[in-house]
Amino acid sequence: MEDTSNFNGRRQTIAKSNSRKINNHRVRDKCTDFSMEEGDSEMWNNFSNNFRQVQSVLDRNRLLIQQVNENHQSRTHDSMVQNVNLIQELNGNISQVSSIYSDFNTDFTNMIHQRKNDV
Repeated sequence: MEDTSNFNGRRQTIAKSNSRKINNHRVRDKCTDFSMEEGDSEMWNNFSNNFRQVQSVLDRNRLLIQQVNENHQSRTHDSMVQNVNLIQELNGNISQVSSIYSDFNTDFTNMIHQRKNDV
């Protein structure tokens, strides 16, 4: 008898949990339901280009970090001097990625505000 009541209680808990997930999903769908309008295609292309640009810089950083590690392991004077330049490039790249994301955030915020004003 006890086993059946525990089983039924668990079933009810799972049903409630699933119901919440479905309701939350519906709310999210309503919040993110954007239709493509004029200019949106261009905006999304710009976002896509920004992400490609960021990925390119991050790929370059991965290679720079590998080179810095190799130079560090060799412990020669020339490789340590070279690391200074590589690390400076890494710092510049990180600033570039930060700037791209900042621009992305501004563009996205402007798009959302424009949507609100158009409605």
